[in-house]
Formats: sequence, C-alpha cells, structure tokens
Amino acid sequence: MTARTLMIQGTASHVGKSLLVAALCRVFRDDGLEVAPFKAQNMSLNAFVTADGLEMGRAQASQAAAARLIPSVDMNPILLKPEGGGRVQVVVSGKAAARDQVPSLNELRSVVAGALDRLRAAHDLVVIEGAGSPVEVNLKANDLVNMFVAELADAPVLLVGDIDRGGVFASLLGTLALFEPEERARVRGLVVNKFRGDLAGFASGVEALRERSGLPVVGVVPFLRDLDIPDEDSVALDERRSGRRARPDEIEIAIVRLPALSNHDDFQPLEREPGTVVRYVETPRDLEGADLVMIPGTKTTISDLKWLERSGFADAIVARARRGEPVLGICGGCQMLGTALHDPDGVESTVATATGLGLLPLVTRFARTKRTAQTRLGLAGPSFFGSPSNSTFTGYEIHLGRVDWSASVRPLFAVLSRNGVYAGENGVVHDGAISGDGSVVGTMMHGLFENSAVRHALLDHLRTRRGLPAGRPSEATPPDPYARLASAVRAHLDLPLIRSWLRLPR
Repeated sequence: MTARTLMIQGTASHVGKSLLVAALCRVFRDDGLEVAPFKAQNMSLNAFVTADGLEMGRAQASQAAAARLIPSVDMNPILLKPEGGGRVQVVVSGKAAARDQVPSLNELRSVVAGALDRLRAAHDLVVIEGAGSPVEVNLKANDLVNMFVAELADAPVLLVGDIDRGGVFASLLGTLALFEPEERARVRGLVVNKFRGDLAGFASGVEALRERSGLPVVGVVPFLRDLDIPDEDSVALDERRSGRRARPDEIEIAIVRLPALSNHDDFQPLEREPGTVVRYVETPRDLEGADLVMIPGTKTTISDLKWLERSGFADAIVARARRGEPVLGICGGCQMLGTALHDPDGVESTVATATGLGLLPLVTRFARTKRTAQTRLGLAGPSFFGSPSNSTFTGYEIHLGRVDWSASVRPLFAVLSRNGVYAGENGVVHDGAISGDGSVVGTMMHGLFENSAVRHALLDHLRTRRGLPAGRPSEATPPDPYARLASAVRAHLDLPLIRSWLRLPR
C-alpha cells in the first residue's frame, strides 16, 4: 500500500518547519509506523554525506535520525548550494550537476516524483517539508517543493507561523489569502510555533485565528531552547552573531564568519560544552583574547580568502600564528592556510591562482569532480587533538579542492576508509597538516567535533595553555534530543486530529 503523506509548510524560512517534521517523524515512529522525511528541494550550505558518498541537506539527515532511519538522498533529491555572484550549485540525487548540464524543470520534477514514489513504497507515512513561503507569486511557476509536491502526494497541509519574530497573524492569514482556491483547500490547520510565555494567555489569539481563517489551530508549540540538533542552514547564525566574551575560567573560540561560510553545524557540539564560549566574529579585533581562532568551510574559497585580506582578518590571523597562538582551518579554511590555490578551469572562481596565508605547506587545486565521502580516521601525529592511539573516529568530506602536500608536511590524520572502503591500497592516505611549532592545524574533514574524544582533547589542550584544569567528560549517555523534541510537540499538537486526516488507527 502506498504511504500516507502529511506536509508541513511555513509562512517564511526559519519558522521551524524542519524541527516540526523531525518531531512528527519521531512521534509517529514511536507510535509504531514506518515513517520517512522528505523535502524535494533544499537551499542550504549545511550538507551531509550519506554512507554511499552522496550529498543531501543536513536537515533531512537529522529528520532521518529522528525517524530512526539511515539517511538517503531520496529524502532530499535536490540540494541548492549558493556560490555567490548569483550562482548556485545544483546537486541532483546526491551529485553536483555541471553548470552546463543542469536538468530542466520538467526533468527535476521527474526526479522529485521518483524519489517520493520510492519513499512512499517503502514506508507507512512520509512527512514532507516545504521551503520558505509557498506563496511567492513570482516563483510559483517553477515550484518544485511546496504546492507542487502537496498535489503530487495528495497531502493535507499544516501551515506554520513563527510568533517569536512577530506578525504571526499577518503571516498566517496573509499566506492563506494568497493561495489559489485549490491550494487553500489543501490547508487543514494552522500551527503557531516558538511561543514564549504562558500559553493560556494566547487563548484569544487562537480564537482570532480560528474565526478569521475558518481553520483549526492544531497547536501552539513553545519555544524550545538548547536542542542538540544541527541547524538547517546559515540563517540560524543571525541569532548568534558575536555573542558574549568568555569569563576568565572559560575557553573562548572565535570562528571567522566568512561571507559564504558553510557547514557551520561543525561547531554546534562545541557550543554545548560547559565552560566554552563560541563566537562568530565579523571584525579582526574580535579575535583578540580568543583561545582558538577557526577558519571554517566555505562555498567560495578564493573569494572568501580575498575577503580575509580586504577585511584585515588575514593579517590578524598570520600575526596570531607567529605568536604561537592556535589557529585551526577546516575544509576551505584549511586550503586558505596553505601557500597557493589554483583554479585554472574556473571551477569555483574567476581567479586562476591565489596566494594563501602561507601558514601551512599546502597547495590546493580545484577539480571538476566533487569528493563526497564518509571517513574513518586516526591521528597521524601529536596535535591539538592529542597523540596517536588505537582509537578511531569519524568525519566526512565535501570539497572540490584537492590538497597537494610537500615532503615537509606533518600530516594530521590517517584516513583509514572512505565510504566504508579501505583507503590505503596505494600506501597510507593522510589528511590535514600541522605547522612546525604545532600552533596551526588544517584539515579537510567536517563533523570532527561530533566525536566526543576529539572535542574534549581539543578543549583540554586549550585549557592547558591557559593554565586551567582539564575538563571532566561526562560518562553518562547524552539525552536523545529527538525524544525531547517529540515530547514537546506531542504535548502541544492535536495529534488525534492529524491522525483523522491521515486515516491512521489510534
């Protein structure tokens, strides 16, 4: 039997659609259904690599975890990754399309339909996420992700508004007013999300929405703090900005907020560590006093390197390294730390050759084929992350730049496998580099700080430099964030009503 479907649309981006989909995936999975998430098209620089080396949106990988599933690109068949200058990389079924070979709208719709059909054939329920607003009237003709999918799946729609940003009545009622009549008929109910304060005090607001929309308010979901779930995209960074400075007994990590910063979810595990302050900084003076400066990944490496130079960050980072103060570069940040970056074919930039910061003896050459891989790693030498041992850990790669090492390079990691395949057929495979004095480290690996041993080794190294006592890693198993999320949503949504739309048994 083909799976039933439920769609979550929102009045705008960042209203909480992704978390609501994750919550419902866990709720229905705990109720005994085989449930899968789906988002036809995602625009995000936070990406995930599947076990078979394919690229998809980070949010759908998190939703798969909520559903207790292994992530599959069928859950997000089209991923758009902004490159700056109005350009967007199109990832179709997990692989980046060449700029002159991007499929047509009809071809992309066929990809979406095929992925959805496969999910529906394998599960009892598919919870579908829309994107942005479904009533952008100038974009509806090319819709791949909102009402096009709702009609394709014949799905009832829950419309979500964010009360925390203000204007929730205008956003919900205005969105309903802009729907075409047949689209409006698909919307079965409203959800008010991110509510702060006493829910009882919003009873009149719920009644006003019911009266003016003619629809039930299926729930008012409270604002949930400190969820240990990766952000969908960089919109969430606007809520962080620089943040507070660390106290004398805390470690401070400053992350340079590059214009095209990608995979910032790399750093969320550090944000949750007690005694650690993570700040996204936008001026060189904000680096002063930080225990560690990180240059993150980026979708436009050479362009962002030029921005480092123009903004004064480059000089500040080089001066810091010469003082022996720690600097860490990840992916594009690692490439910037090298001596040169070459892109003669214009794969990522119109600049054929750029000079790096010169802090690591690495040379980057951009290739037309992207490397996407889940990796298993071991330490190759002593560094921020401790000394080599028998322990291994995981990471993942998403990059077009290939790094060449000189004979003088001190490698950071030994790459043991990629996508489950032994990586050392032609000798030891290494990743990253360590400067001669050990103060500068670079790696192409994302996801490192999801490994508690790597995370705690780095923080203890920084504490030792400051003369602070080492931290005490908790022996307890961390709580399941999806369980907490599902519990809150279960308590505040009218699930029997939703089940009645889907004709699900109680």
